[in-house]
Amino acid sequence: MAKEPRLKAVRDAYKVTKEVKPWIASALIAIFLVIWVIGIGIGLYFGHPVYTGFIFLPLATLGSLFFFTRVAGAAAYQSIEGQAGAGASVLMAIRKGWVTTPAVAVNRNQDMVHRSVGRAGIVLVGEGGPSVRTLLTEERKKTERFAPNVPITELIVGDDEGQVPLRKLQKRLTKMPKKLSAAQMNEVRHRLKAVGGLSMPIPKGPMPKNVKIPKR
Repeated sequence: MAKEPRLKAVRDAYKVTKEVKPWIASALIAIFLVIWVIGIGIGLYFGHPVYTGFIFLPLATLGSLFFFTRVAGAAAYQSIEGQAGAGASVLMAIRKGWVTTPAVAVNRNQDMVHRSVGRAGIVLVGEGGPSVRTLLTEERKKTERFAPNVPITELIVGDDEGQVPLRKLQKRLTKMPKKLSAAQMNEVRHRLKAVGGLSMPIPKGPMPKNVKIPKR
């Protein structure tokens, strides 16, 4: 039974990767064959091609899977990049230590702010155009009223200077130093739970890092 969700995750990841990287199947087959042929070649040199071919068969499979995980991770981000709510999708994929409320603030330009709470404090993540900075400032003031004296960090998703690329957003949060105890964190979450957020469509799809995608 446990294998079924894992196989489904592999299929989903492959489907997303295939849409973004149409050459992935050819690349996986080529990597598998190259490693296997190298193994057989080594076997021919030592006079045991069948034995080394058998040994290199799982190694060729692992090599292909390793390459696939790397490509699938980049493809997963690329498949949702630019969509409204992409930042929330990545944040909500963090399985441990963080609770994210998507779209706590949205303006008419579809700029939005997401709120994540963890041991590092409160992180407000904005995505959208230049006006998202104003939205972040307003949301920070509102958050400070409900959670005074709690560290608040503001981040903007993007590739410009001072912004955090979508593919690095998870790592940025998980590497932040802890400033709250577990009890304090739970209290902050309880306070902010009443504030809530808006109902916004979140891009779906297998996310890398903390989400189940094929394991090598």
